[in-house]
Amino acid sequence: MSVTPPIAGREAELERLMQQHQPLQSSICPERFQSLRSAFACALHMHQPTIPAGADGELISHLRYMFEHPGEGDNHNAEPFAQCYRRLADLLPELIQQGCAPRIMLDYSGTLLWGFEQMGRRDILDALRYLACDPLMQQHVEWLGSFWGHAVAPSTPIPDLKLHIQAWQHQFAALFGSEALSRVRGFSPPEMHLPNHPDTLFALVKALRDCGYQWLLVQEHSVENLDGSRLSSAQKVLPNRLIARNSNGESVSITALIKTQGSDTKLVGQMQPCYEALGLGPLPLGERQVPPLVSQIADGENGGVMMNEFPAAFIQAHQKLRDQPSTAALNGSEYLQLLQIAESDYPAIQAVRQQQLWQQLGDAQGPAAVDAAIARCQALDPTFSMEGASWTNNLSWVQGYENVLGPMQQLSAAFHQTFDSQMHHDPATTQTAPYQEALLHLLLLETSCFRYWGQGTWTDYARELHRRGEAVLTAQTPPSPR
Repeated sequence: MSVTPPIAGREAELERLMQQHQPLQSSICPERFQSLRSAFACALHMHQPTIPAGADGELISHLRYMFEHPGEGDNHNAEPFAQCYRRLADLLPELIQQGCAPRIMLDYSGTLLWGFEQMGRRDILDALRYLACDPLMQQHVEWLGSFWGHAVAPSTPIPDLKLHIQAWQHQFAALFGSEALSRVRGFSPPEMHLPNHPDTLFALVKALRDCGYQWLLVQEHSVENLDGSRLSSAQKVLPNRLIARNSNGESVSITALIKTQGSDTKLVGQMQPCYEALGLGPLPLGERQVPPLVSQIADGENGGVMMNEFPAAFIQAHQKLRDQPSTAALNGSEYLQLLQIAESDYPAIQAVRQQQLWQQLGDAQGPAAVDAAIARCQALDPTFSMEGASWTNNLSWVQGYENVLGPMQQLSAAFHQTFDSQMHHDPATTQTAPYQEALLHLLLLETSCFRYWGQGTWTDYARELHRRGEAVLTAQTPPSPR
């Protein structure tokens, strides 16, 4: 059995750390920012799941499985993928030496980071540590938080959302240090999957706020204005204020940057955000005219475009900007810091389809009232759904996966029944091996990959993770007295 990764035990310490928002370094002064006509931000998403497929069922990274089974599917790309995970450590210094000012945001799942450690890939980890910790790189690289196990939020048990967020913070701090973690201000939801059920969205946004995050990236068609209308062209390139209201009427909000268009790696692979930004000019926000920000994210390694075309396109785009001083590459937190505009002045938005729900709900409150309102919405509109929205509308992480979702719910319920009361009386419970081993299996079971590739090997992996998680929890439950 693999050694448990660092995913718990420092909750209070890291929460205090993440609430201390020191100013971030930027090579752009406020005067230079105000002279910009436009800007763009690109993020790369990197992920490999952990699967029970090593010797004797050992938990291993799917990247290692690719290396060990090169004849299956696209597994021959294992080393090209591995190089994609580290190559920004080469591309950025090259551009800086040429007088360019490159920017990139990086989103690595916790399972992928753990996989690098398990595989002993010091070359990748050293490159990532350079990108996370080097003083110069801090002006060019922004790390985004995510769910440790690459779970999709709408169908993840609500109590587990914060566990994924905290586990990722633990993993990142263990690898790169607390100071590097303190600079992680933005959050990238796996699959760009934003919940639209009021209680799930509220729990997610509240957990993000509790864990110190200041903004998150959302897909344009996963949100709407408060009147139910689509976002305007201007809103898509400006920050918005995502409002999450739960079934009891409580609300919380967080800044949202909008990822435009659907899932297409060419958008980043060929640096489309840069060329779109070159055609834009200042827009009104609050009482000022500000440069818009075109925001985009794509898989950083998956597909021929990202493996082969992205490096040259990334270099070419930043070289072009040397002669275009009115447009700049900026990272999300850097842009928001330079704006110096209060979140309350951003346009207010909510999750898609919520206006229909509020109309049916009226003044009623409570989970039962929301359930009844959802049922009325579905009766009136068969397309109405509270499954959330992601980078694509033609894929469900719920339909046809009852054999994974049921065990997920069961393991989550058993986990919280076993440990929540213990944690209430003794927060140090999260430092114990039984807690961390049970948490590991819970977070792994909720990985989106087990509900992406259809029935077969991947759902079998999920069943095995559920079995092992149950075994860990059973060992913690004292036998009933006769």
